[in-house]
Amino acid sequence: MTPPAIILDSIGKAYQIGLRSPADEGLGQAIKGVLAAPVRNLRRLSGHAPHQETFWALRNISFEVPPGQVLGIVGRNGAGKSTLLKILSRITEPTEGRARVRGRIASLLEVGTGFHPELTGRENVYLNGAILGMTRAEIAAKFDEIVDFSEVEQFLDTPVKRYSSGMFLRLAFAVAAFLEPEILVIDEVLAVGDARFQKKCLGRMREVSRGDGRTVLFVSHNMATVRALCDRCVLLNKGALVADADTETVVEQYLDLTMNQASTVYDFSDRTQAWEFGTGAARFTRLEFAGVRSSFVNSTADFDLLCTVLARDDVDAFRIAAIVKRLDGVPVGAAFAPDHASLRAGETGTFRLKLADLGLAPGRYACELKLGKGNPREGRTEFDAIDDVLHFEILPETAADGSAGYWEPAWGSIRFADASLDRVG
Repeated sequence: MTPPAIILDSIGKAYQIGLRSPADEGLGQAIKGVLAAPVRNLRRLSGHAPHQETFWALRNISFEVPPGQVLGIVGRNGAGKSTLLKILSRITEPTEGRARVRGRIASLLEVGTGFHPELTGRENVYLNGAILGMTRAEIAAKFDEIVDFSEVEQFLDTPVKRYSSGMFLRLAFAVAAFLEPEILVIDEVLAVGDARFQKKCLGRMREVSRGDGRTVLFVSHNMATVRALCDRCVLLNKGALVADADTETVVEQYLDLTMNQASTVYDFSDRTQAWEFGTGAARFTRLEFAGVRSSFVNSTADFDLLCTVLARDDVDAFRIAAIVKRLDGVPVGAAFAPDHASLRAGETGTFRLKLADLGLAPGRYACELKLGKGNPREGRTEFDAIDDVLHFEILPETAADGSAGYWEPAWGSIRFADASLDRVG
């Protein structure tokens, strides 16, 4: 019997909230911290140390992954997905439990992980391969395939600090996928690429798992992609493993969980972590469905979204965009406000974004809100973005006879006005 490629046994990861890492301080502060450590330890033993709260990002996570399986890891933001992948990739150690991995792991946890910005694309291919444990001969044997897949041959001898995020992603994915690791770990980064490249990457992952028999761990909020790629899924929620089953079963549980946690108000005023998206010149601090008491609405309802924005710098002529998605992550439409809003540094403003008569079919949806300036044709700068918020469900319309209206999912997500029918011959 072939042993599992991955075994997780009661994995837990805890963080001390409020503690500063020496890496976050200057050299002088770090030295003072080391010298003061004996005093802090004595205070802790005597019970006089400041109260510190322990936050468990993961707790009691156990499952196995056989070789050649594509495992989807799903869950809402903050569920612990990325923490779990970092433990498997040996980026961080678990607080409790044990993770056993058989074979070399290639991790693509964020764009450009393991790349040196001052080195060229060519040099980074060899550097990344060496980090993965490959010999120079092994890397050279795959080099042409990597370059061909990445489509960056023209810029191969350019420092990667001058690459766009898309070029970075293409080369990083190609290195991870073609240097033949036994286990490939991918965390949401394919959202950076264009639709054609995403399709190309998914095809390569199928080859890696089904053709070459290698194991893939795939994290995504796009349930359509998860359904197409994964054989099995696990669902995490607030650091706990709540489901481990076939993909369709787990995806349905994830969608139900998402709707159960839906709200008409989202408060982001205490977001203090590093910017996850955009420049941070301005950020959302609150989002709200105005005048809506419930996330269950009729298909003809108008949506007023109140967006509260805090400016860190002076921002002029910015716009807010709302992208409506099905809960499986597939976009179904977007609305863009005029780019005439402005705020001064330190100022907070609330803006009303009105979406009139969406024409959506019955089903469950969520929004992605973006804050930025410009447009893709002439150049756009993104300040902030928040995904998977403002969940709502469009209820079936009631027919004239009082029966519930019917809508077949295969008909799509947009409900057009009734078509006219005229005899022309």
